[in-house]
Amino acid sequence: MSNRITDALPVTDMELPADAHSHEHPENLPYVHKVGVPPKQNLFTEFKTTFKETFMHDDPLRSFKDQSNSKKLLLGLQAVFPILDWGRSYSLSKFRGDLIAGLTIASLCIPQDIGYSKLANLAPQYGLYSSFVPPLIYAAMGSSRDIAIGPVAVVSLLLGTLIQDEFDPVKQKLDYQRLAFTATFFAGLTQFALGFFRLGFLIDFLSHAAVVGFMGGTAITIALQQLKGLLGIKKFTKKTDIVSVMRSVWTSVHHGWNWETVVIGVAFLAFLLLAKYIGKKNKKLFWVSAIAPLISVIISTFFVYITHAEKKGVQIVNKIEKGINPSSVHEIFFTGENLGKGFRIGVVAGMIALTEAVAIARTFAAMKDYHIDGNREMVALGTMNVIGSMTSCYVATGSFSRSAVNYMAGCNTAVSNIVMSLVVLLTLEVITPLFKYTPNAILASIIISAVVGLIDINAMLLIWKIDKFDFIACMGAFFGVVFVSVEIGLLIAVAISFAKILLQVTRPRTAVLGKVPRTNVYRNIQQYPEAAKVPGILIVRVDSAIYFSNSNYIRERILRWLSDEEEQLKENGELKSKIHYLIVEMSPVTDIDTSGIHALEELHNSLRKRDIQLVLANPGPVVADKLHASDFTSLIGEDNIFLTVADAVITFAPKMQP
Repeated sequence: MSNRITDALPVTDMELPADAHSHEHPENLPYVHKVGVPPKQNLFTEFKTTFKETFMHDDPLRSFKDQSNSKKLLLGLQAVFPILDWGRSYSLSKFRGDLIAGLTIASLCIPQDIGYSKLANLAPQYGLYSSFVPPLIYAAMGSSRDIAIGPVAVVSLLLGTLIQDEFDPVKQKLDYQRLAFTATFFAGLTQFALGFFRLGFLIDFLSHAAVVGFMGGTAITIALQQLKGLLGIKKFTKKTDIVSVMRSVWTSVHHGWNWETVVIGVAFLAFLLLAKYIGKKNKKLFWVSAIAPLISVIISTFFVYITHAEKKGVQIVNKIEKGINPSSVHEIFFTGENLGKGFRIGVVAGMIALTEAVAIARTFAAMKDYHIDGNREMVALGTMNVIGSMTSCYVATGSFSRSAVNYMAGCNTAVSNIVMSLVVLLTLEVITPLFKYTPNAILASIIISAVVGLIDINAMLLIWKIDKFDFIACMGAFFGVVFVSVEIGLLIAVAISFAKILLQVTRPRTAVLGKVPRTNVYRNIQQYPEAAKVPGILIVRVDSAIYFSNSNYIRERILRWLSDEEEQLKENGELKSKIHYLIVEMSPVTDIDTSGIHALEELHNSLRKRDIQLVLANPGPVVADKLHASDFTSLIGEDNIFLTVADAVITFAPKMQP
């Protein structure tokens, strides 16, 4: 094999097939190009290049090159705290938009936070705590302009479900809270580590289809859990599956429901859904759906207060602790058996929170056409949750509903999060006593109206149209959450996502190629039925890297293609049209390992017994280098490796002419 990039060998007119003849000048003759081998790198350079492409593909240090030490320090601080960068150009006009957006999402987050804390089986103030400290940290460290930080329904339910398996939230309240803070600490640590070590690609193993199914199933589970507050049921199952919940609802229909609570809950749920519909129908009226929850809380609280409905069985929030976040450093389990429990729950919650936040940030960044640094986002989210765990917060992340409101309200920067945080601070210091008479039914209504948007029917239908295996993953996660539990649904989502990856890796696609008429292009004959096979030559394309996991399958599949082709020739009575050459198109083969090369050697030996020559077309630089290093090129002959399939056909087709 040549060490140059390409060697061009002119082909004489006698060597060309009939449709490739040139009757003009010699310079118009086609060329057969030999595949070149890239220059050999030393071991350190090769390792450095591979490491950079894998983990540092965005070259985060490029801005530090050729800079003074003071400039490097400033750039380093700006990399950690982006607010130091965009803050220099911040203006009053931008603040107006951020102020309006911050006040709008604050009106939405306060009632939601109180409700979500109940989902997590924590006292109402912990939801407010989690919308005070984390947004301030994120505003300084995050790179998204639109994401709104705080507790979310999915993570709240996940934490509540996993932690109550370890401690009873009522009888073991203190231990339950401590485990929640511990889980939050490790959730933040997981997120920080993924970003710091640039391992954010791990969250991509949870496919979009699995996330859609998981979110949809979780939304239904959350809505079913709110039937307790919506109907005023006091004794309710701790299980989350639909069968247990519906059984608990119907067995209490005659003695457990409170009609006053039902009236309040259903009436305000209808109001909230109507407001959401209006906001969705007319984008200019987004503020209607944004302030509807707070209006519902105010009206219902006032109504309960003046009628003393709590004495008639209407369950209310009762006391919310006044004041800002107390320290919880001493409450985190850093030793003992609960450390392991907190780590396990935290990793799961942290990954789900990270997946949701990064997806939201990327969505709005694409809409506004600006760049999101995924690893920086993870570091910011991780830092805010680690600090949050030490200030009585539980896992916070990006909220889609609040982020959408933030975007539509005209936010310009993360200052909207700061405004929201300051409003929450004011609420904690002054307003919390006013929530004493807020009925639980209103919180249930707010949560139900918020999670309805997580059920994306259109996305599920699109997944069905595009990829049936993806749809299985989607439905597996969906039904796992709805009929078993949140953690089982998550496990199914991860398992099916990994199964799809393994299936694609171990069973890659291969295709037989034919020549598209009036061109020198060779394409899949199933995609292009008019593409003609070349007599005496079988052309196969491998659409994957060749590794130990699939090398035997690829070898056997190619031999099966060959057997099928020979059988078809016999059936058509074309005994003279025996296959003499097998061309393997390798342009999609991005890499090959020793098992792959061994499989090619076995394929070569099998073909020799049938008097068939193995030919390779267009191996990439990595593959070409490894084929050369293993002496495989010497085994099949360097003259049997070509730049394109067309070059190979031009070379071998005339040799089979009588």
